[in-house]
Amino acid sequence: MSKTFGTLGDLKKGNYVIIGGEPCRVVEITKAKTGKHGSAKAHVVAIGLFTGNKRTLVGPVSQKVEIPIIDKRVGQVIADMGSSLQIMDMETFETFEIEKPEDQDLAAKLKPGVEVEYWEVMGKRMIMRIR
Repeated sequence: MSKTFGTLGDLKKGNYVIIGGEPCRVVEITKAKTGKHGSAKAHVVAIGLFTGNKRTLVGPVSQKVEIPIIDKRVGQVIADMGSSLQIMDMETFETFEIEKPEDQDLAAKLKPGVEVEYWEVMGKRMIMRIR
């Protein structure tokens, strides 16, 4: 199970939502009052977790939205393979390859033996920070 459901009106800044099939973090949300005809509207601006693209979603506050389930895990860097890293999960001892993060400061600190927090979202993995 990689997602759950909520409503547009329940979203807050910092929450995560799926827009166009991509998990995104909400950076801005504005709600318009109800008009003479119809319901209150919400305007959500979010940044894609994997691509960094800005996405918007506009609709009634009662509209159902998909919310990604984020699995936060701990792993250890085993090997640096140029553009990717080999990581071993500290719980399951599973090893896998993961793309190096875009953040140059974070990427520079990733050496074999370092423990990292990585997120698994909708079948994709991403290194978030060093532990």
